[in-house]
Amino acid sequence: MDISFLKRALLSPAIYPDHPNEIRLGETHISLLFFTGKYVYKLKKPMNFGFLDFTTLEKRKYFCGQEVKLNLRLSPEIYLGVVEVTDDRGQLSLNGKGKAVEYAVWMRQIPEDLLMDKLIHKGEVTPEMIQRVSEKLVQFYSIAETNEVIKGFAKPERVKQDTDENFEQTEKYIDRVIPKEVYEWIKERTNRFLKSQEKLFERRIAEDRIRDCHGDLRLEHIFWGEEISIFDCIEFNERFRYTDVAADIAFLAMDIDYQGRGDLNPYLINTYINQSGDHDLLGVLDFYKCYRAYVRGKVESFRLDDPNIPEEEKREALKRAQKYFDLAHGYSQKF
Repeated sequence: MDISFLKRALLSPAIYPDHPNEIRLGETHISLLFFTGKYVYKLKKPMNFGFLDFTTLEKRKYFCGQEVKLNLRLSPEIYLGVVEVTDDRGQLSLNGKGKAVEYAVWMRQIPEDLLMDKLIHKGEVTPEMIQRVSEKLVQFYSIAETNEVIKGFAKPERVKQDTDENFEQTEKYIDRVIPKEVYEWIKERTNRFLKSQEKLFERRIAEDRIRDCHGDLRLEHIFWGEEISIFDCIEFNERFRYTDVAADIAFLAMDIDYQGRGDLNPYLINTYINQSGDHDLLGVLDFYKCYRAYVRGKVESFRLDDPNIPEEEKREALKRAQKYFDLAHGYSQKF
């Protein structure tokens, strides 16, 4: 199904069961989102980026199902199911007559001003709120799936594959986004830590600290409603979710630092350690914060090479990338 045709067709209120007055379109590099005021319908673009593959209808159907299944763990109030986009003699509808030509994740629309990245910008995130998020994570990780396959993703040699990939993919940004001496320092410290702390990694595996996690745990994915909802976990690639719980928590801690509110992190970390008993977390936390900051710096750097992004947006992406790499540099001096 042609993306431009889908955009036009799904902007028509007539095809939606709740008959909204208007539809608002949102778009990412992998998704189309249609906001009705009450619900959101999220379609996956037929893209293949290597780390994800949505190129066939069957794959898009499967990953829509995975997205709902996985996100029900932390946000059951938001995720409602998967709907078919059906075609009846050229007339598209949702769960209507005719054959399924596309699939969409069906979600409840939430007030965006209650997302924690918005709240933190307004100075409305309190230590107590961070403690409640941490308590929810303790509960989640305690029952999140683990097995020998999942545990294998946290072996130091396996983690090194991911860090090596980061360094390889950012070589072309040396002295353009990240200074050469900073790049070399972070790389050297990362490799040294992975080699010198093998027993720590093995101990965390033995203690079942490796779980099927969220994978993209950032403030913008936490909704402060009547119930705390943590949504938009990674569904398209298991290796981004199968990780040490410390890597997941480090992502959120790094994001809090990025927002200039590092004063809130002791409430996140101490609450987690006290309630989970995971005292070893401190031994790997700065390493994983460095890793997460570096990944975000890499992702923002990629935007500089996208011909579809205006120059003004690229300048902003450059600033964000440099800030993330600065954070990674700072963390790398702590381990």
